Amino acid sequence: MKTYGWILTGAVAATGAAQAQEADPYFLGTLRIESSAAQALLGNEEIDEEDLDNRNAATTKDVFAGESSITASGGAAIAQKVYVNGIEESLLSITIDGARQNKSAFHHTGNVLLDPALLKRVEVSEGIAPADAGPGALAGRIAYETKDAGDLLEEGDTFGGMTSTTVGTNGDSARGNLTLFGRQGGFEYLLSATRHKSSDYDDGAGVRVPGTEADLTDYILKLAYEADSGSRLEFSASQTEDTGTRSAQAGPGGILFTRPDFAAVVGRPSVFVDALSKRMSYTLTYTDEKPEGWFDPMIQLSYNEQEIDASGVWGVNESLSGIVQNEWQIGNGTLTAGLDFFHETAKGRGRGPGPFGSSGKEELTNLGLFAQARQDVTDRVSVSYGARVDTQEFKAATGQTFEETGVSVNGAVDVILSDRWTLNAGVASSFGGYELGEAALINFGGAWNYAGFTTSRANAARIGLRYESGPWEASGAIFYTEVNDINAVLPTGGARGAQSDLVSQGFDGSLGYYGSKGFFRANYTYADVELNNAAIGSTAYYFGRPMGHIIGLEAAYDLNPHLRIGGTAEIALDNHDTPVKLSGYEAVDLYAAYTPKSMQNVEFRLDVRNVFDETYASRSSDGVGLPNVVALNEPGQSFELTAKIKF
Repeated sequence: MKTYGWILTGAVAATGAAQAQEADPYFLGTLRIESSAAQALLGNEEIDEEDLDNRNAATTKDVFAGESSITASGGAAIAQKVYVNGIEESLLSITIDGARQNKSAFHHTGNVLLDPALLKRVEVSEGIAPADAGPGALAGRIAYETKDAGDLLEEGDTFGGMTSTTVGTNGDSARGNLTLFGRQGGFEYLLSATRHKSSDYDDGAGVRVPGTEADLTDYILKLAYEADSGSRLEFSASQTEDTGTRSAQAGPGGILFTRPDFAAVVGRPSVFVDALSKRMSYTLTYTDEKPEGWFDPMIQLSYNEQEIDASGVWGVNESLSGIVQNEWQIGNGTLTAGLDFFHETAKGRGRGPGPFGSSGKEELTNLGLFAQARQDVTDRVSVSYGARVDTQEFKAATGQTFEETGVSVNGAVDVILSDRWTLNAGVASSFGGYELGEAALINFGGAWNYAGFTTSRANAARIGLRYESGPWEASGAIFYTEVNDINAVLPTGGARGAQSDLVSQGFDGSLGYYGSKGFFRANYTYADVELNNAAIGSTAYYFGRPMGHIIGLEAAYDLNPHLRIGGTAEIALDNHDTPVKLSGYEAVDLYAAYTPKSMQNVEFRLDVRNVFDETYASRSSDGVGLPNVVALNEPGQSFELTAKIKF
């Protein structure tokens, strides 16, 4: 797999030469390789607004319900992490409205605290990310996009709003959202607030799971001005905060460590303390909504901060990032090119005695230059190919400085074999560069050292077939992703230069029926995840989890124009790849949504979560199968009633 970079460089050059001879001199329509079917087979999933509405997403875990290759751990919002084919999101490029997000400051908490109330879509690239996805897309990317006033206003309206309230029986959960939006001339605005509160939930056996209460607050502000010429300037600000009482146990130095990802640690009494996870983001974006000729720019500047207070330690990650890019029309396609940068810091402190009262700071700066082309080369062949060059400077907690430059390349092809069969294939070699260490534990227990500190690189490949016949669609693909020379983000004995190799390989399959009144989709993923040539453990923080065989089901059917029924399911088969067998489970959610004929702006919805009261810990949760940890069980059965009003 080390030869991917050389192979792909030649492939990109050859493809470019071929299109120069065959392609028409202008773009004629929608790119076939960008179609949802082609992208899905390449591992580029889009969760759109309809999917989010069907899933009634209130948590990150809900966003990915029914998926098999993308999973999220459970518990309170502070603990939730996302995994793509078993690889943790900290090894992917994560953006919200195009703005880069840094990772968490503490390994027992989630990476990107998110409230899905205003999500418009989520795009996920599994393993193979385009050059314009940004730096650090080792194992792919996750791009979250939120709604703005233009997405919510009815035609001709200058003001509107929507509100929703959800109450649930498990943990006496209550969640409310209010969003106001408007447009006057070229000015737009949107204000949104969400509050989610509950007590600790019960698992499927009726046992209370302490430390799982919901206590989330989210605010979003969006302001924009769009001139008649199409020039648009948008400012957005958001703050998401999860607090509440969380489980903690004593650790090194005798101090308490909040561990919201565990139900308990064997042999260590739990103490319940107030914890904090907080994300703040500010973004300024310029676009041209009426581009003419060659000028179709996007300019963005963003600041992101993620703070964790885990009782005995505290940490914060800060990220200042920006991008300047333009999209050109080329022969039967587009070329997106530009430059981006980020400057990120990780700093923290311990609150214990002696060496456990630590403090430290690391800094990482990246400057990137990229280009990504997407073209229909012939009536049957479409391609996407690109490259980026990144230059990095890393400043260690010791004051040492490390510098490196790396090249990333990618290529994909979509070939129509017949009127029903299509072949897809893609490869990528991605420069990962340096990684910031865990902010909360910098120099904790002793000074970190950087002997052997180096940069990482990922190689990925994917090939698959898809079949379409009327309302039926089927696809299957094999994938391979390796990430090499990952420095220790959470070092043992302070050895930041310790290196690990991560591999995820397996199969993605999907079968779907899409009719005029509803759909059914079954997804299957087998991901064999290894760390240093051995089955990965369920506490391999910043690496991944032992997924094995996962099945995701989703269906919806319109009984009439006013009543829709549907549901999702997650089925995990027994995993025998691990030293200790991980038991399987089946969790099913069902719903019915009703819109009265006389009130089209109102929706009432009943969700039954975990219909069969399954007692289980999610395959992507921390500590599953370990003797020294009591894994966090997911919520048992819950009846939830939601009322939504748009005005």
